[in-house]
Amino acid sequence: MTSGCIKVITKESLLVAQREDLRKIMDLLAVSEKHARTLLIHHRWDAERLSAVFVEKGSDRLFSEAGVTIVDPNVLAPLQSSQVTCNICNEDVSADAVTTMNCGHCFCNNCWTKYFIVKINDGQSRRIRCMSYKCNTICDEDVIRSLLSAMHPDLAERFDRFLLESYIEDNHKVKWCPSVPHCGNAIRVNGDAYCEVECTCGLQFCFSCSAEAHSPCSCLMWELWVKKCRDESETVNWITVNTKPCPRCHKPVEKNGGCDRVRCICGQNFCWLCGGAIGRDRRWSNIDSNTCVCYKQNREQKAGQATLHLYGYMHYHIQYKAHTFSIKLESKLKETIQDKKTVLESKEFGIKDFSWLTNGLYRLFRSRRVLSYSYPFAFYMFGDDLFKDEMTPEERELKQHLFEDLQQQLGANVEKLSMLIVEAVDEFPVDKILKIRMQVIDLSVVTDALCKKMYECIENDLLGPLKRATHNIAPYKSKGVERASELSVYWDSDQSLRSMKTCNADGYRQWDSTANGASSSSEFGRPLDDRFYESSSLGESGCSTRKRAKKEAPDDPPSNLKLLVGMFDKN
Repeated sequence: MTSGCIKVITKESLLVAQREDLRKIMDLLAVSEKHARTLLIHHRWDAERLSAVFVEKGSDRLFSEAGVTIVDPNVLAPLQSSQVTCNICNEDVSADAVTTMNCGHCFCNNCWTKYFIVKINDGQSRRIRCMSYKCNTICDEDVIRSLLSAMHPDLAERFDRFLLESYIEDNHKVKWCPSVPHCGNAIRVNGDAYCEVECTCGLQFCFSCSAEAHSPCSCLMWELWVKKCRDESETVNWITVNTKPCPRCHKPVEKNGGCDRVRCICGQNFCWLCGGAIGRDRRWSNIDSNTCVCYKQNREQKAGQATLHLYGYMHYHIQYKAHTFSIKLESKLKETIQDKKTVLESKEFGIKDFSWLTNGLYRLFRSRRVLSYSYPFAFYMFGDDLFKDEMTPEERELKQHLFEDLQQQLGANVEKLSMLIVEAVDEFPVDKILKIRMQVIDLSVVTDALCKKMYECIENDLLGPLKRATHNIAPYKSKGVERASELSVYWDSDQSLRSMKTCNADGYRQWDSTANGASSSSEFGRPLDDRFYESSSLGESGCSTRKRAKKEAPDDPPSNLKLLVGMFDKN
């Protein structure tokens, strides 16, 4: 997916974005803007789907299903008398106090207005059907606006705002940015909905579920993980910090001394660091230094199922929290790296380019983020909560070993890269700097390749063969979460509203707005990608992807746009 497929829609550009789709349907079907809007709302603003229905079923069927009745106003039969009886209130009213909809049903203006008020207050303003029994026709928005403006102008404004917001609320390709406080922006994705995006306010989130960016976890996995962390965090945190399970009886053991050899009340000696059992001869030669890297379920085979589940969750939770905590600490390295580059560039070395330092740091951010979210994924992938009947025990064990091997390789290289990044390279001689430079570049390539391999393993070997459930994840992006580019607005000499290509500002005036900053952390230790640490940067097109201050333009926008964007305030 290219950067042009993801757009930020501000309150200034919302009307433009909506009219882009309206214009397509107006040109295709030769209908008015209000009828095009009714058709698009019915099809959830999916112009491609609407076009396909038109080709498949024809215009008559298309209009009928959407509740659109197109008639010539001059064709409507005129009222035969000066007095008309309203079939709703059963009162006689003058002919100029009634309104006939396109479907031909006629009621008094007072009943129509009260009906519209009820529908708007009930949140059904985007598709208000005719009051007549079993009539499927959608009421003319111009009539609704006219009747409400006469008695309730505030409701008329709400009605217009709801129609405008419909482009976001009813559109599966557009979603509000979930930033808190809300930045007022929405994101439009023309492509796969299973992707991760970054708003111009700086917040990265999953477009599918609007939660924080969480791949390689699927949306369901992440939802369950967040709930589990919330429900069990206090108990697990205390057990995690203060106890370790005995390898013999599996009871939690609290350490009360300084020695890492502890003894359970059942008589078993074990290592406090890795949990491995120690014989009574007190020798340490039988302890594998790597036993704490992978969760070994066979240690708890004799324990109950609940205990197994708890200890499994504790293992993955510890690893997840450890990496999210590392991300928070490593996020502070950006300024340090910049200072190191400044010092190195001031020295008379043969090296002029030190971008490998920042590139290595950003690769560390991205790889650490993938590693941290791989543990919630593994908890559900190899646990009994979601895929108990999808794999045989032998298949599960084989796939778990394959995945954990990738986790270990990625984790080991991430730690090596982290240690090199924090080195005081500005104090080293040239030969050592060159050596570290090659190591950082090599490790950046290796970690990137391992991340790609992990995603391929997840998509092809783990999630791909599933038959009873479908779990989709956002694809891996070597350059990090993709940033949305702004949908800019300009007015031409005819004062007509149009859109233009992002960053193509020659000869036009751009109308931008500044969004509020979004919180960059969560109660579950939201990992921050490198995008959070950049105050401003350029996209692939060479244009800034951050929001810019509003520019003053010599000409004001049209008054109707001022009215719409003025009352549109998501904050």
